Amino acid sequence: MCFLFPHTPDKFTSTEKMILEYMSSHRDEFLFMTIGQLSAALNISEATVSRFARHVGCDDFKHLKQIVMEQTVRKGPAQKLTNTLRSGNGELLCHCIDQQRYNLQKTLELLDQKEFDRAVRAMLAARCIFIHAKNASRSLAQLLEFRLRRIGLDVRTIPAGGSEVLEGLVPIQREDLVILFGFSKVSSEGRVILDYGKEIGFTTLLFTGRLYPEKEQQADIHLFVYRGEENEYHSMSAPAVVVDALVIALSAQMGAEAVENLDAVQMLKERYRKQI
Repeated sequence: MCFLFPHTPDKFTSTEKMILEYMSSHRDEFLFMTIGQLSAALNISEATVSRFARHVGCDDFKHLKQIVMEQTVRKGPAQKLTNTLRSGNGELLCHCIDQQRYNLQKTLELLDQKEFDRAVRAMLAARCIFIHAKNASRSLAQLLEFRLRRIGLDVRTIPAGGSEVLEGLVPIQREDLVILFGFSKVSSEGRVILDYGKEIGFTTLLFTGRLYPEKEQQADIHLFVYRGEENEYHSMSAPAVVVDALVIALSAQMGAEAVENLDAVQMLKERYRKQI
């Protein structure tokens, strides 16, 4: 939990965890919200929000916002990196590797195995797989695209931003799968893709760092990955491992077909080794 409240309960309900996650990932927006706006954003009642405030030792919703305001600090990549450097105690390599172990363990604990299995089935069943990612997530998208192509799947990339995103949506059909990366929140382009998916009927798969995404940021399949606390440097290690796990699981399901594609690639490499 990233907030210090007057009272910390022994456990939170799933709805209370959703409120906490929203407060953490939308601090600036939360500070300007009314209780009605927050309840509408989370699709819960105002009474539920009030009970949560009292459960954590606050007098009311106004007091809850005051607590959050007092603990809100400057955020952003520079601040996250600074916080991580401070926690390294001069042994940055060891600290970094230990942190990745922790991130992977948290991912293993919180990623739903049934959702992972659904993701594998959806990728196998898709006529074509489309991938959309922005910023640092594009490295993961490129890794996934490379791995899937090598085992013979039809993979295409949706442009990262601008009107080109809309052009990239035109070829998508109902039988296709669209994979998106949106860890703390889904980009505006990602929300367009999710909305269009509901209209056309293609399946959407979202890599996310949130256990309780908002309604407009929900895909058909969610793969949770833990990348560190809000105020820490966010690593791509855990998402990269999940990407590789998907490809290995796909290869196991495809059997000889995946091996044949890899063999074909190797034969071409040997044939044209001196020319490329």
